[in-house]
Amino acid sequence: MRRLRIFTWHVHGSYLYNLVQAPHDFYVPVRPGRPEGYGGRTGSFEWPDNLHEVSAEDASRLAIDLVIYQSPKNYFIDQFEILSAEQRRLRRIYLEHNAPREHPTDTRHPVDDPGVLLVHVTHFNALMWSSGRTPTMVVPHGVVVRSDVRHTGELARGVVVVNGIQRRSRIAGLDVFEDFRRLVPLDLVGMGSGALGGLGDLPHRELHAREARYRFFFSPIRYTSLPLALLEAMAIGLPIVALATTEVPEAVPDGVAGFVSNDLDKLLEGMRLLLRDPELARRMGEQARMIAAERFGIGRFVRDWERAFEGARNIAHGDLR
Repeated sequence: MRRLRIFTWHVHGSYLYNLVQAPHDFYVPVRPGRPEGYGGRTGSFEWPDNLHEVSAEDASRLAIDLVIYQSPKNYFIDQFEILSAEQRRLRRIYLEHNAPREHPTDTRHPVDDPGVLLVHVTHFNALMWSSGRTPTMVVPHGVVVRSDVRHTGELARGVVVVNGIQRRSRIAGLDVFEDFRRLVPLDLVGMGSGALGGLGDLPHRELHAREARYRFFFSPIRYTSLPLALLEAMAIGLPIVALATTEVPEAVPDGVAGFVSNDLDKLLEGMRLLLRDPELARRMGEQARMIAAERFGIGRFVRDWERAFEGARNIAHGDLR
């Protein structure tokens, strides 16, 4: 495939960082004050040179090949404010990051357009959304971690990485985290975590280096897409303790790469076992690392996105195969 010029918005920094590993040029709009969706190359990521900022005022004059929408606001508002009519007729992809919220099985996806390719990030999400006439495909997550960061596990504590856990409350498992924190040593990282006595929002590189020292990674999340932070922890080599919800049981084999269950007593027992037995944590963490390399490596992720770009081209030309 020739090198494409792709326009999108900065919606989820971690996902955008992985997406721009594809060998294409990506353009993200910026506005004064860098409001939501218009942050550009912000955040704690080491952005590659193929991610370019463009003023929102100049976006309509940009020569591009494809547009990726990542939120209802992008699709229903932003595109009409900053893109030209010609740009809006180009190849179009709607990247859906989330599982349906209104109802787990009966929610219609907001995009209802046979000219748009709807890309889901997990098979669970694709199964649960009612996508109607919009063509869909799944591109499972891919993650990038530094090759020199590996799990050491000398810190007999668990680490939890969740952004906005207070704001998302039960969905993000705030109550589960707080209950477990009273029983085992856990540290919380992520946006807003400082208010709960956590470590705050750490830069991407620092986060990976620090969490490598923890004995295990715990995900208390009830109902979101498969967390990228969980997959990054697997790639580093941490054993995982997590609820058996959404796509997690597919990604983390219970008893192999960690402990996955909806039985909270079983998860607590698993945590205490990992804290007592560093060698077990090392073995499970190595299994997690190998699974992440095979299933969620950035090479596979980029190849899948190349197929999505080609699929969007076929749809734009009326070929829905």
